Amino acid sequence: MILHFTKMEGAGNDYVYVNGFTEHVKEADKPAVVRYLSDRHFGVGGDGVIFINAGKQADLEMEMFNADGTRGEMCGNGIRCVGKYAYDRGMVRSKTFTVESFGAVKHLEITKTNPDGSAKELAVDMGAPILQAKDIPVKATASPVVNEPIEVDGKEYRMTCVSMGNPHCVIFVDDVDALDLPAIGPKFEHHPRFPKRTNTEFVQVLSRDRVKMRVWERGTGETLACGTGCCATGTACVLNDKTDRAITVEVRGGEIGIFWDPDTGRIRMQGPATEVFSGEISLPDACLSAPEQG
Repeated sequence: MILHFTKMEGAGNDYVYVNGFTEHVKEADKPAVVRYLSDRHFGVGGDGVIFINAGKQADLEMEMFNADGTRGEMCGNGIRCVGKYAYDRGMVRSKTFTVESFGAVKHLEITKTNPDGSAKELAVDMGAPILQAKDIPVKATASPVVNEPIEVDGKEYRMTCVSMGNPHCVIFVDDVDALDLPAIGPKFEHHPRFPKRTNTEFVQVLSRDRVKMRVWERGTGETLACGTGCCATGTACVLNDKTDRAITVEVRGGEIGIFWDPDTGRIRMQGPATEVFSGEISLPDACLSAPEQG
């Protein structure tokens, strides 16, 4: 089977995008196809795969998968790239439109364009952060979970937990660059206090309006950026009185702007979206189930 795809990235958080209107992959095959496409040695390479489908409640649907083939509820950088893909190809006609993911509808706006008219930066209304422990979910002694101790690998950390449709655990540290993230990240992800695993953000506060963050994403590992993680970071910074409500989050792949509106309680995320290349790939038979018999 030949599959057409587009590689895109938002602040270095790269995914393989598949147009579900024209490319048809069976639902049962998607986890295996995602693992193959995401492989940086034998596939296209990416932090996961996103299928762009017709929306049921919105203009479009984002069907997002982590690199290990598991389904993800939301991806902030991914949804900006979906917006750019759709806008640049005329799938949406306005600079404001909606995209749904896992049943949640997000409002997008093209905020900057390139000289050729294509989208350069987008803003997304990410909605209100979810703070109740049972809804994140996280096993905790109090709810909301703010600055609560957690022991990982024999060391005590302080966590603040947030859901942006997917679970996040935010840890403040003195120096993010000094972290051995490949060693500690999986131990947070699979900690028994997180029933659905978790994304973990390690955050170094630089000023009242700027922080530096590294992220270990559930099902993928360390990525250069995480849009929902930046939203969770902004929320945790305010809850712990570390920063103001409008901040710039420095990630390894660039910068993302976050504003937690005190009037609406909703978070606005703004950042870049870039198309890297398009191509086609032959999917191996091992990824595909037997053809249906007519």
